[in-house]
Amino acid sequence: MRERLPWLLIGLFFVLICWRIVDVQLLPDPRVVAQAGQQYWAQVAISTGRGAIEDRNGFPLALSSPSISLFIDPLYWNPSKAKELSPLLTPEEIREISRPLEGRFRWLARKLEPERADKIMRLSLPGVFAIKEMKRTYSGGELAAHVIGFVDIDDRGLAGIEYEWDRVLYSPPQAKILLRNAAGNLLDVLPSHLMSHGRGSVQLTIDARIQYIVSKHLARGAERHKAQWGTVICMDPRDGAVLAMASWPTFDPNNRNELAFPELTRNNAINRVYEPGSTFKPVVMSLALEQGHVSPKRGFDCRGEIKVADGKIRDIHRGGHGKVTPLDIIVKSCNVGMAQVGIILPSRETYSCLKEWGFGIPTGIELGGEESGLINPPETWRGVTPANIAIGQGVAITPLQLVRAFSAIANGGLLLRPYLVERAFDARGRLVHEGKREVLARVLSPSTASWMQGALRNVALKGTGARANSSLVEVAGKTGTAQVAKGGLYEKGRHVASFAGFWPFEDPRFVMIVVIGDPKEGGYQGGEVAAPIFRDIVDEIAASRLEQM
Repeated sequence: MRERLPWLLIGLFFVLICWRIVDVQLLPDPRVVAQAGQQYWAQVAISTGRGAIEDRNGFPLALSSPSISLFIDPLYWNPSKAKELSPLLTPEEIREISRPLEGRFRWLARKLEPERADKIMRLSLPGVFAIKEMKRTYSGGELAAHVIGFVDIDDRGLAGIEYEWDRVLYSPPQAKILLRNAAGNLLDVLPSHLMSHGRGSVQLTIDARIQYIVSKHLARGAERHKAQWGTVICMDPRDGAVLAMASWPTFDPNNRNELAFPELTRNNAINRVYEPGSTFKPVVMSLALEQGHVSPKRGFDCRGEIKVADGKIRDIHRGGHGKVTPLDIIVKSCNVGMAQVGIILPSRETYSCLKEWGFGIPTGIELGGEESGLINPPETWRGVTPANIAIGQGVAITPLQLVRAFSAIANGGLLLRPYLVERAFDARGRLVHEGKREVLARVLSPSTASWMQGALRNVALKGTGARANSSLVEVAGKTGTAQVAKGGLYEKGRHVASFAGFWPFEDPRFVMIVVIGDPKEGGYQGGEVAAPIFRDIVDEIAASRLEQM
């Protein structure tokens, strides 16, 4: 035992030496690790992109594509160098980097075009680095911008479909580890353990071809008449699918500078209410016929003006139209005759029927910020109110509510829920939503709907809507000219011109409304402002043979 003890001590000594070598070489002091990490590493969240938004035919409306983002490491950045970037960055961005910065990471400019990023990197400024990041891009620019919406710099939806379907389209950012050497050069970009969750996708009912035609003619018409605002909505009356929804003025979601102006990003189709004027007459006349309070052959006397309780209703033709039937009232847009129809209707019944038609209630379309409109309850009505409502005054509606009402007339009397999303898929490609026809109520019998269809065809043939008539396809519809109310009074010289209708007459596949707000040149009436825009859109769709869809 004594002879082996020295060898045991020698062996133990060597074991201790080996352990120390391992401890120093392979298991460094945690303080050294922390210090090394602070000196050479940083972690940052990088956008991984969003799911695609497509039109009904698979045309890409919103995609994510690679871009270049630039950042600064304040440890190596000299604020005096900021002036060298002034031709390439905004004044605000320059101010941010013209002072001493703290930490080890600061965004300089994100999601730049390669050309602009390359110009900055060519300056070889110490402390400025580039990294790849996904950027949201909109292939059509202004096309359907108010429907698609837009996102913030971190790819979260802020408006439109981008916002309403953010839960499907959004993909969480991926944490990236940036490796630098002691000289401050970026060596590598490594993924962390937090990986992307994948992306879903959304297919819309919008047809990009129809959307383009609608947007083009809306812009031309609004600019021609020096209008303040406008909108066009085109729907399929058979199922409620929205084929086009355009708003003017518009914006390009690729240009972030335009996103700060509410007058550009406002969707007039759903976010604006107005008095419909004579386009409301077919709705009130339909419910009067449906409820049996008026017959198609009943006569009314129009002398150009009628006193109703505490107010007066005047016709645009001061001499009046003489003896008129319900058909004459619609075709000639007779205010005096229509006012008499409104007086006949029981107030409570009128109110209930208008609610059943969806007025004063959001349609439920898949977009945020939809206005309800306003139909006051009968207990608040004055003596002239029923007559005013019959001619489209004293009520506030959205263009989408009215085009849906015309859709009910066109399809035989069924009120449908309008919808924009055809399908939605999750990150695994599984179907999570499918748009479909949803009947909310039967508001008209087929016979009443058929009568009104014929009346509206006559409006386009020989009435106030003659300028909407097409030589390529049979059109039916109604003009509207409304005054603009503010503070309970109508403002002189301010009007809203509109035309709502459908085609082909024998088998309606399209229902559309054109609304032009505050036209200043070339007239102000629906027949001279909105009707020609309606006709131009119909003609181009017909000529493109899109009516065969």
